[in-house]
Amino acid sequence: MSTTSSDPTLERGLSNRHIQLIAIGGAIGTGLFMGSGKTIAVAGPSVIFVYMIIGFMLFFVMRAMGELLLSNLKYKTFADFAGDLLGPWAAFFTGWTYWFCWVVTGIADVVAIAHYVAFWWGDLPLWIPALACIALLLVLNLATVKAFGETEFWFALIKIVAIGALIVVGLVMVITGFEHDSATASFSNLWTEGGMFPTGFMGFVAGFQIAVFAFVGIELVGTTAAETKDPEKTLPKAINSIPVRILFFYVGALIILMTVEPWNLFSAEQSPFVGMFALAGLAGAAGIINFVVLTSATSSANSGIYSTSRMLRGLSMEGDAPKGFSQLSSRKVPKNALLFSCMFLLAGVALLYSGDSVMGAFTLVTTVSALCFMFVWTIILLSYLVFRARRPHLHDASKFKMPGGRVMPYVVLGLFVFILWALTTQADTFTALIITPAWFLILAAGYLYVRRNPQHQALRDAHVAKVAHERYEAAAYRDAKSFAKREDESSVKVTEDIKQ
Repeated sequence: MSTTSSDPTLERGLSNRHIQLIAIGGAIGTGLFMGSGKTIAVAGPSVIFVYMIIGFMLFFVMRAMGELLLSNLKYKTFADFAGDLLGPWAAFFTGWTYWFCWVVTGIADVVAIAHYVAFWWGDLPLWIPALACIALLLVLNLATVKAFGETEFWFALIKIVAIGALIVVGLVMVITGFEHDSATASFSNLWTEGGMFPTGFMGFVAGFQIAVFAFVGIELVGTTAAETKDPEKTLPKAINSIPVRILFFYVGALIILMTVEPWNLFSAEQSPFVGMFALAGLAGAAGIINFVVLTSATSSANSGIYSTSRMLRGLSMEGDAPKGFSQLSSRKVPKNALLFSCMFLLAGVALLYSGDSVMGAFTLVTTVSALCFMFVWTIILLSYLVFRARRPHLHDASKFKMPGGRVMPYVVLGLFVFILWALTTQADTFTALIITPAWFLILAAGYLYVRRNPQHQALRDAHVAKVAHERYEAAAYRDAKSFAKREDESSVKVTEDIKQ
């Protein structure tokens, strides 16, 4: 790392409750509220297994990230350990790709927020709520990191309450045998309409195309490492709760939705949450869910602004971005990086008046962004594999080892390859798959430019020397362990011979 002790530091202002709720908020995307209708319509009840598989695999990505972040508390984000383990190029590509992902997602969120506000105030010009949202995000993030944590805490709490209410209401409807115009609420609805895989294998595959995008942001807790109080306790707790969150919030909610109403009655154009609360006779169901989705989109944009500003600061401190982005305000937040990211959100205001054709293109760009999130997850796994090979002593000393660390990274990478294949089976996602390499070509050109910087040349030389030294240390460590094992075995044998 190029940072020195004289560098201004971020404030560790995020408490355990902030981290836990940020982790939950990152795992529950707006797609669960608005996009789950489409996944159900495409895959039927098999979508339950889709979410379980993706969530199970991403848990190992998070465990790998957790072990790496805790192996060196000087790491501020996963871009830091990627640069340290894979080389300066990895920090550049990971940091800028993650920035791009969240900026594009933030633009989409601003567009969505303006339309959600129009639900109540249809006569209000769309640019007003869009600009108000950007201003609010800027104020919240310029205050203190604790203000960001508090905001995310309450946003996540709203999502938790909404999903919990859906599960409770749905269970009551199933237990009481609630009847409505189309069917009767019953667990048998999960298998009586064509079985668990009613749309066949390709329908099951199509579910992966949509569902994987619902998990973007699950790695968000990895950008809070430098501002977390007692990270050695809070990060493991947040990461280990991921399986429970996925089972409850995703799998639990989807099971309840499809027991109240058969899967073939869901519309890809309507939120299933609105439909179920409306069936239950809840007054103003559409308005309530609209409020929940509005806060969910605002939470997503808020998280995006936070994470992009921290990534830009890290890139700046390594010479991968303008030096001004590393400056902290008196409240210890990267103000210049925040302003730069917020400036790009203004593109969302322009898109509000761009017409359907541009919005179609914009949907394509957000799909490219989601593919870039998969790139970041892949870099985390590759960094972990290098960590295991080059720093075995740190792995052995770790108190938060990734389970199945020798095998599971390859299994998860295999799932990513499967998802890439799945994306080739539909025209719109295939187009996004073809376009995505353009972003990495742009990054490659940018890296070729910045690597001429003397600071970068020094970083590359230091990394090469460090790799050679670590390989030597790893070999010596393995030889020492092997020798100690042979000595122990020899000692045991001698003791047995004496006894005999």
